[in-house]
Amino acid sequence: MKSRKVVRSKVPFRLGLAGGGTDVSPFSDIYGGAILNATISLYAYTTIEQTNNGKIVFYSPSNNIYEEYDSSEFIEPEGYFILHKGIYNRVVKDFVKQPLSFKISTFADAPPGSGLGTSSTMVVAILGAFVEWLKLPLGEYDIARLAYEIERNDLNMAGGKQDQYAATFGGFNYMEFYKDRVIVNPLRVRQHYMDELSHNLILYYTNTCRVSAKIIEEQQNNIINKNEVSVNAMINLKEQAYRMKEVILKGELDTVGPILDLSWQHKKKMANYITNPMLDAIYEAATSAGSTGGKVSGAGGGGFMFFYCPDVTRYKVIEALSKFGGELKRYEFTKEGLRTWTTY
Repeated sequence: MKSRKVVRSKVPFRLGLAGGGTDVSPFSDIYGGAILNATISLYAYTTIEQTNNGKIVFYSPSNNIYEEYDSSEFIEPEGYFILHKGIYNRVVKDFVKQPLSFKISTFADAPPGSGLGTSSTMVVAILGAFVEWLKLPLGEYDIARLAYEIERNDLNMAGGKQDQYAATFGGFNYMEFYKDRVIVNPLRVRQHYMDELSHNLILYYTNTCRVSAKIIEEQQNNIINKNEVSVNAMINLKEQAYRMKEVILKGELDTVGPILDLSWQHKKKMANYITNPMLDAIYEAATSAGSTGGKVSGAGGGGFMFFYCPDVTRYKVIEALSKFGGELKRYEFTKEGLRTWTTY
């Protein structure tokens, strides 16, 4: 009996510690963007099972959603599996030039719209599985760039560039964004600094999701229209990314909280709907209980928040947040990005 070929991928989500939003065009094209991010032990997973029945099957085990198609070179990118279809179409168009037969299953440790780069990370997970299966000649920069092009150009989804590169490279990275290129600077952060940072930086899920496109589109319009408040806020966010890089490399971790707080004050000026009364109340409760600073993860509006809690203040902060009905997420920082393997 012939063995069945199965390909898997595992890709970490990220925390944008500073500079978030400066990777979005046209700001990054005009002024250049800078972000300090780090990947964490929450993941997106993909499994591709090679078949020979002339069918393409998309499956989400967590939601029990299943779609089946006859093999073809193009599947209309719509519905729940829009990312999967967009990636398949691009892989066929650019590389294999013929229909494929397979079943693809995907799963994520965090819901869409939660602010951890979930959609873009899933794109990297799916694309990485195809690269492993078909042995495509793509390196890390190639995979991240192609993932960005599929999501932003092929599928017309609003967003920046950091998530695809964070997911692909993994670890702590200081990233620079320009009109026609991205530079990833991996940081050599000492393990005990990483341990201390994950101990003091609590990750809190507000049990709300948001559609980031509306916030991002307003942010883009503010740059196009030269909104001085928004432009200056984003320039300040770039500066905080540079400061965050320095304090993490030096282990001056108690400076992280004030940088997060200053970044959050600037971020709220980028666009409306980045915050709301519920998020403001959560932030106030956390800082009143001892946190020295925090922010909403991602574009804003809901999803995950994280707070820096020096010494042993994390316990009082966790207690203060318990009344809001959210969920504390345990995690560690990871050193690796996209991982793929084949089994039979």
